[in-house]
Amino acid sequence: MRTRDWDPGPFARIAAAGVAVACADYRLSGEAHFPAPVDYLRAALRWLGLRAAELDLDMERTVVWGESAGGHLASLLALTQHTGPAPVAAVIWYGPADLTTARGPYDPRSSTTPEALLLGGAPAARPDRAREASPLAHAHPGAPAFLLVHGEEDSMVACSHSRDLAARLDELGAPVHLRTVPGADHGWHGLPSATVEDVFEQSLRFTRRHTRRGASHR
Repeated sequence: MRTRDWDPGPFARIAAAGVAVACADYRLSGEAHFPAPVDYLRAALRWLGLRAAELDLDMERTVVWGESAGGHLASLLALTQHTGPAPVAAVIWYGPADLTTARGPYDPRSSTTPEALLLGGAPAARPDRAREASPLAHAHPGAPAFLLVHGEEDSMVACSHSRDLAARLDELGAPVHLRTVPGADHGWHGLPSATVEDVFEQSLRFTRRHTRRGASHR
């Protein structure tokens, strides 16, 4: 990930912009299968909600932000049901959106892909679970605002994931902005540093806009 060596780092930059940051951990596919990772993130949101007064947080202005596998889970967190305050927006960098369809190098018939390890078997052999784990299947008219950013040369997660999710959200009337980045592979490899900075700054502006008190989230 190209922001790993930044000083100050991306979390420090977000905090310096006046946005509280919580980086939630979750069990990986070697420890537990889907939906355990999303359940862990929901639990993290509940934990923050219970301590909102203590930590001076406004949980009604939560934005989820993730990249790659984290972007996949952040999309699901934003699009599925919540027992507490739901995120008002989502920033997703090159996240998988559809585990049911062959795209680029991804083959749903394979039992050795990261997606198969997440589901506990080849997605094609577990179609119901594959659909449940696909953000595209959960898009709905009341979805929070989405910023989807994806490299056009992504060799791990095809850019069509974000294109199709953006098209579906737009079709449903949900607020969404898609930015595809020419020349960018997964993790922003192949991009000049200035372009990576620009992607980050756009994502931060989007986050700040949706976390301002009194901001409209539609």
